[in-house]
Amino acid sequence: MTNYGTIPTSSSGPVNVEFISRAKDVLKEGLAARRPWKEMFNFHSFNLPSGVSDAISRIKTNFSFFQTNYAIIVLVIVFLSLLWHPISLIVFIVLMAVWLFLYFLRDEPLVIFGRLISDRVVLIVLSVLTLLLLLFTGATSNILISLAVGVFVVLIHALIRKTDDLFLDEEAAGFLRSAPSS
Repeated sequence: MTNYGTIPTSSSGPVNVEFISRAKDVLKEGLAARRPWKEMFNFHSFNLPSGVSDAISRIKTNFSFFQTNYAIIVLVIVFLSLLWHPISLIVFIVLMAVWLFLYFLRDEPLVIFGRLISDRVVLIVLSVLTLLLLLFTGATSNILISLAVGVFVVLIHALIRKTDDLFLDEEAAGFLRSAPSS
């Protein structure tokens, strides 16, 4: 035992630093790649729809365009409602970490058993999983009310946000944003 009394060296330090650094970079890139809040809350883009078909079209388009923003809004509302339920809050924080790694911070498509899983499926599965696990913690009324409030807020926004100024084609948006103004 010639190593007795020496400080062991491990390679976990650089690996942990590398993982944290990569997670920070992915977090910055992931949040930067989401739709800007300023674009989402452009007050000049709000008005009432002209009819039912316009309302349905707006809801579909806005939900597709601001999907990640809407998920963040609903999760923040649920988080705020759980501040008075510590066990539910702990479960929620753990679930938020799962959300971060499986939905918000992924930089490549999710593949399980050789099958490509779409972002929409990941969103639905994580939403259901979050709801079920939080319901088991005993804060059922808070969770259901906060989810109803979150869905109501998202639907109201999707209904009154005009869609004619949204760049639905990412290449066109990049071209128009990088084109020099004359």
